[in-house]
Amino acid sequence: MKPQVGEMAPDFTAPIVGGGESEGTTVTLSALLGERVVLVFYPKDDTPGCTTQACALRDGWDEVRGLAKIYGVSIDPVKSHKKFISKHELPYPLIADEDQSIVDAYGVWVEKSMYGKTFMGTERSTFVIGTDGRIAAVLEKVKPDEHLAKLVAALK
Repeated sequence: MKPQVGEMAPDFTAPIVGGGESEGTTVTLSALLGERVVLVFYPKDDTPGCTTQACALRDGWDEVRGLAKIYGVSIDPVKSHKKFISKHELPYPLIADEDQSIVDAYGVWVEKSMYGKTFMGTERSTFVIGTDGRIAAVLEKVKPDEHLAKLVAALK
């Protein structure tokens, strides 16, 4: 189940890369209490839709960076995240949720289907977490090219 607006955001600790963070750094959500946080869940590094979404956020970075701490989250490993960040010059950090505990906690590890086949994967959804640690907004099943505008509206 996805956490709903007004509920406490599920806590986690996970490896992080990029956005000026040092090699081997982890992030713990509860340590960010007092700051607005955005978790941008996406299916996979360097795929067409995810690249469109990531680059739109990069291109609109000046518009959003002062409004919250923003993290991309996928189940890809740190090594994949490093390549994705480098290739597309992403200015924000990515969280490596290799054990799928974060996507599970946020209810975005779901059954998907493509070309008649069903499989499990990450739903493209974004959670805005308020300074009190509660979910302030949920942007579900966001289209990659519409994500930035919806995120800006949720943060204003």
